[in-house]
Amino acid sequence: MKAEPRVLLAAYSEVGVVCLEELLAQKAQVVGVFTHADDQFEEIWFRSVARTAAEAGIPVFMPENINAAEEIERIRGLRPDILFSFYYRKLISKEILDIPQLGAYNMHGSLLPRYRGRACVNWAVLKGETQTGATLHVMTEKADAGDILDQEAVPIEFTDTAQDVFWKVRDAARKVLARTWPLLREGRAPRTPQDESLATTFGRRRPSDGLIDWNRSALELYNLVRAVTHPFPGAFSFIGERKWFIWKAWPLESGGKGQEGKVLGLDPLVIGTREGSLRIDRCQAEGEPETDGADFASRSLRPGQILGGKTN
Repeated sequence: MKAEPRVLLAAYSEVGVVCLEELLAQKAQVVGVFTHADDQFEEIWFRSVARTAAEAGIPVFMPENINAAEEIERIRGLRPDILFSFYYRKLISKEILDIPQLGAYNMHGSLLPRYRGRACVNWAVLKGETQTGATLHVMTEKADAGDILDQEAVPIEFTDTAQDVFWKVRDAARKVLARTWPLLREGRAPRTPQDESLATTFGRRRPSDGLIDWNRSALELYNLVRAVTHPFPGAFSFIGERKWFIWKAWPLESGGKGQEGKVLGLDPLVIGTREGSLRIDRCQAEGEPETDGADFASRSLRPGQILGGKTN
């Protein structure tokens, strides 16, 4: 009888948890899990891969650098036949990728070859996409560029936040792994090369990338708000020297050129943009409680006031 393949995971976040759960449900022999310690400055809104693995009796490792020589030797000692990366945040070296004889595979939160790179769900929402998904692909030295094994598409509704979409992508990732694992363990999973002519790549997003430019259209700003709202750092502008977060908004057709950043109404709170205007439904001045837009406006703004920069 053929031996069950030894599986090693590099995993983090909710996708890491559900994919580990799926492998355990399918009785995979998981011999170890590499993961990250949580960042004290990051809002942790997802379950713990480390806890899930430990509760299942799987050895857990949290090195600063998985590619360090001592970690490579540890991985060799675990004798993995297959390596999976499920939302692991470090690029894994070719020396490690070459160890498992049945290959190394990554679960990516987009429909590759589109949206390679970091924060793929946030970027898809910010760009106004109506569809994304999960892709299981071969890991290579170039991030997110290896052959595709399987994909599952999910819709992005106009009212979805990035977190709404993330939950859909998480569920899609589990479906992809559930379909593909029986083929991988037998060494007969199909592979399809990516079309490089269709590839797009995006970088990581930082909190400072949430700065609102009122010279953009209302639709673009609406997409920014829903792409970085809770649990992410948020879209923000300035009222004089005060930083001001916008957590929920809606694009309107009224307003337009010449009214960028101007307070057009207080109840509801409406701000002009290059094209249309943005109704502010939930917002928060830095250091103050979150509130609805009209309540905030009644205390902090006046009609005709111009927003957007520290000098305003």
